[in-house]
Amino acid sequence: MLLPDTAPETDLVEVVRITARPDSGAVVGDVLEIRVEEQARQVLDLVSELPGGELHRCFAPAYGVRAHSSTDLLFEIAFCFRCHGALVLGPGVPSGLRGLQGFDPDSGPGRELLDLFRACAATPGE
Repeated sequence: MLLPDTAPETDLVEVVRITARPDSGAVVGDVLEIRVEEQARQVLDLVSELPGGELHRCFAPAYGVRAHSSTDLLFEIAFCFRCHGALVLGPGVPSGLRGLQGFDPDSGPGRELLDLFRACAATPGE
C-alpha cells in the first residue's frame, strides 16, 4: 500500500478503534495504544507491505492509525477489512494519494495488521 512521503518522519503512531465514519476528513475514535519510534515504524512497515486488492462497497472501518511527527499529525488511515478499503487522509497526504485504496486483507501483512489491531483492542487501557 502506498504511504505518503511524510511516513519516514513518523515518531508516533496511535492505533485507533474507529467510532464514527471518517466523513469529516479525520479518523475519529478511541486510542487503543500508542506506539513510538521502532514500534511505530513496525506498524507502518506492515501497512506499506499490504498488497493491493479489489475494493468492495461497504466501507465500515473498525480500526485505523494516526501517524505523528514530533510536532504534527502527518496522516491517518482508516481500514475496513470487509470491503478491503483503506482511506488515507491528513495534511501530509498529497491529493493524488488521498482517498480510498484497495488492499488484500487475506495477505500475510493484512492478517498480521488485523491481529495487531485486535491485540491492541484486547489490551486494557490505562
